[in-house]
Amino acid sequence: MTHPRSQSPDALAGDTADQTAASGYPATRLRRTRQSDWARRLVRQTTLSPDDFIWPIFVMGGKNQREQVSSMPGVERLSIDLAVIAAKEARDLGIPVIAVFPNTPPEKRTGDGREALNRDNLVCTAVRAIKDAVPDIGIMTDVALDPFTTHGHDGLLRDGRILNDETIEILVGQSLVQAEAGCDIIGPSDMMDGRVGAIRAALETSGFQDVMIMAYTAKYASAFYGPFREAVGSSGTLSGDKKTYQMDFANVDECVREAELDIAEGADMIMVKPGMPYLDVVSRLKSEFHVPTFAYQVSGEYAMLMAAVQNGWLDGNTVIIEALQSFKRAGADGVLTYFARDLARKLND
Repeated sequence: MTHPRSQSPDALAGDTADQTAASGYPATRLRRTRQSDWARRLVRQTTLSPDDFIWPIFVMGGKNQREQVSSMPGVERLSIDLAVIAAKEARDLGIPVIAVFPNTPPEKRTGDGREALNRDNLVCTAVRAIKDAVPDIGIMTDVALDPFTTHGHDGLLRDGRILNDETIEILVGQSLVQAEAGCDIIGPSDMMDGRVGAIRAALETSGFQDVMIMAYTAKYASAFYGPFREAVGSSGTLSGDKKTYQMDFANVDECVREAELDIAEGADMIMVKPGMPYLDVVSRLKSEFHVPTFAYQVSGEYAMLMAAVQNGWLDGNTVIIEALQSFKRAGADGVLTYFARDLARKLND
């Protein structure tokens, strides 16, 4: 057997050419574009900026009041005057949209959620105040009954059953009072069948043609919502679960059918909720429909990351960016995230 060192230069060159053809190496060295910061930035496929964020905030009654949400370190409920200040900061940081969620007082919660129709409820009052002070920031509002009901469900409850069509009538009214208050994006999160079409028709006929709808298209019956329910005050009121109207987390094809319907009914944007455990769903919807697609990095995702960061198990300076970058890599056009303000500060710096 001939030792490689005894082979002629021509033979060795031929062997090298064969190796290159077979493997791409050493002609192709993927580490070349990783060797410096400027090179990595040059070839980076997805980037994060404050333009990618929607910042959810929780509003409460009173003045100059703030309350820590115990299961969401760093997240507070804000009285409306402080929410206005938060909106100004969001605008200055380049965050394009804030999403407003109410912590409705217990005495205003009823079985039928009628407070959702009150033009002077927390959401509508906050929207008007924010729009008066910060007219150039977008405002998204949630359409569902769970912050307003004594039973904590997103729709009307009768004999243990959520009523679909009767709930839609209230959701339409809720959407209209929010549009009248000045919101820019309606976010139906209730998962009732047909609600997007009914809301779109009502907005069109009531002179709110420019109000957008971001449908919670693939909202799964998830255990990741617990801290949010504490934030809006529904965790102690919820009876049973929401599996008869929120999606089974084992299903993917079903979300495609939901998206087809929501888009046909007039949704301008669609959303996947929760976020990181459902990146496959984000990717599927974006690749199939090519419409603006968002992910909600929900309260449970936030709480897990914050717990690990506070315990020193993860580096918060990098892991939060890595987590949010995963949404963009999967195809999301933007992310609803409680990290929005702090991350926008970091990215701007």
